[in-house]
This record gives sequence, structure tokens and C-alpha cells, in this order.
Amino acid sequence: MKNIFAIGLDIGGSHITAGVIAVNEMKLIEVSLYKESFDSNLQADQVMDIWERVIRTSWKNSGVEEFVGISVCMPGPFDYANGICWIKGQTKYEHFYGLDVRKLIRDRLNLSDDFPVLFENDADCFGKGEVFKNAENRSRKVMAVTLGTGLGACFIDKAEAITTGNKVPTDGELYNSPYKDSIAEDYVSARGLIAHYQQLSGRKIDSGLEIFNLATAGDEIASEAFRNLGEDLAVIVAPWLKTFEAECFIIGGKIANASVFFLTAFEEKLKKQGCEVPVLISSDNEIAALLGATSLIYKEYFNQNESAFLY
Repeated sequence: MKNIFAIGLDIGGSHITAGVIAVNEMKLIEVSLYKESFDSNLQADQVMDIWERVIRTSWKNSGVEEFVGISVCMPGPFDYANGICWIKGQTKYEHFYGLDVRKLIRDRLNLSDDFPVLFENDADCFGKGEVFKNAENRSRKVMAVTLGTGLGACFIDKAEAITTGNKVPTDGELYNSPYKDSIAEDYVSARGLIAHYQQLSGRKIDSGLEIFNLATAGDEIASEAFRNLGEDLAVIVAPWLKTFEAECFIIGGKIANASVFFLTAFEEKLKKQGCEVPVLISSDNEIAALLGATSLIYKEYFNQNESAFLY
């Protein structure tokens, strides 16, 4: 079979990563991996300048001449079928509300109106990608979360994202689940970590990275802030791990890189919630997201379910 290639994009609140995927093998062309950090609250045309540069750089570095589609991991709220952004009031993509992101990408790259540009929830992409990476998970029920500027969640059963039914929260989302005096994302995210630290220290910190650096340097308050986040995460996910009957739980996102500071607290609290399940920390969140996104292209191009090529 002739090799076909697609561009995968992992788009977050403060970064974009692009990579060219050999779809037949579901493998990343490593030299194509390219990432830039940026302020997603810039005007839309400025953000698109950055996206275009990243996509074209990845494409050029890959050495691939043609690709059959673009698949995008995108945070919500977002109309994934129609490519419309509905993010508002989340300190990211404030100027994208109501925009047709599919058209923006096609226009920037001079693509035809029928060229496949597909979108998927970023957490679902991450979860699917982790399943592709680990053969043992391909027949399991897997719950995964991404911890970063927001809280993403996905529920995967035999490589399919489950978003309906009484075994998962509404739309498979956790970020807006009621928790304490607010919602889950206000406690388990970068802003949640910042709030934990401020409550403990009385000091306002601008970023989660600063708290990570403090914890790394031995600051006990910063370490406690991470532990509090871990405990909150356990309380939030435990009921759904039980209801979904998850056989594996995976943590990804930028905050997962600081798991040394919260994993023990998370696992201990999880056990107290009466829930014992293997917990994994993703070692390459972005590659997992790119692979998960590209599964949409495989499905589109070969017109079959992902499960057909997983076994």
C-alpha cells in the first residue's frame, strides 16, 4: 500500500505543536515535530500567523511532498464537526469565539474547500494516542485526564471515545463538574495550582511554572500546593473511575511533568476513596495527542473504524 501522510496539530492554550504522521503505520516522522509557545489571546490573525508558520515548518522538515489531511487536537468548548470555536471566558482564544477555524486553516494554507481538516477534543486525542502507544490498552477501558491551562478528560473503550451514557459525565467532560464552591477546573488546572499556592502563602504567583520551580528548589508551600491539587484530582475522578469501570488511568498535560510533587498524594487519596487502578504518567503528551488526532484521518481516508487497525 502506498504510504500516505497527514499533519497532526496539538493546539493548547499557550502552544501549538505540529508533526507529520505516516498514517499507514500511525508513526510520527520525528524530524517534522515542531512547536512554538504563544499568547492565544492575541488577535485571531496574529495567532494564525503563528499557526501557519508552525505548520509550514513541520511540513518542510518532514520532506513529505503531499498530505491527505490535517487533524487538530483542540480544547473546548468547540463544535468539532463544523470547526467552530466557542471558547469564551477561559483566558485563552478570546478572539476566536464564533470563528470557523477550519476555513481559517484552509485559507492560510491555500487548501481547497473540500480538503479534510478534522477536529477532535484535545483530551480525547491524548487518550486515543496513549492507547495506540500501549498495545495492552487497546482492549481496555481507559480514563485519561490532561492537566494544563484547563482540565481535560476522556473515556476510551476499545480505542473509541465514549461521550454519552450514564457511565461517563455529560459529553465525557469533567472540567465543569461541580466541585466544592465552584467547578473542577478551578481546582485542578494551572489556575487551580496558583490558587492553592496563594491560599497557603498569601502570595500571588503568575504561573504554574513558577510554582514548579519553587517546589524543585525545596519550597514546602509550593510542594503542598501540588499535593492539594493531587488530592482534589483524586476526589474528582474517583467516582467516574468506578462508574466507568476503568482498568487504567493516565495523566497527561503540562502539569503531569510535575507528577513527582503530586502523584503520591493523588494515589493515597484515591485509595481512601475506595478506588485502586493502575496510574500512568504520560511521558510524551504531545506525540500521543498527534497520534490520537491522526486516527481521525485514518478513519476518514480508509472509511473504517480505528479498531480495524489496532489488532
